[in-house]
Amino acid sequence: QVQLVESGGGLVQPGGSLRLSCAASGSIFSIYAMGWYRQAPGKQREWVAVISSEVKYTESVKGRFTISRDSAKTTVYLQMNSLKPEDTAIYYCYTSSRSGSISWGQGTQVTVSS
Repeated sequence: QVQLVESGGGLVQPGGSLRLSCAASGSIFSIYAMGWYRQAPGKQREWVAVISSEVKYTESVKGRFTISRDSAKTTVYLQMNSLKPEDTAIYYCYTSSRSGSISWGQGTQVTVSS
């Protein structure tokens, strides 16, 4: 089992930046990929980005968000620039193993508003 703890959410004005962090503990040897989903009010959870041997983003955040992780591959970051009100959501960190097991963080609120 992998435990995930997120941090870095908050309130930011449109055009601003935030950096989310997600630290993994527990069965970290099983981690293959790390990534982020988000869920806006009244909407379904949406995949945002993932990092494993490659990096992928959903179209709406390309060029604005950057996913990265530390050398130990136990912490994943999401640098969010040029934030828009439509980026407002609860952001969830996740990990996946090669066997398909998924672990989730508790979520961190990101609010983009003037």
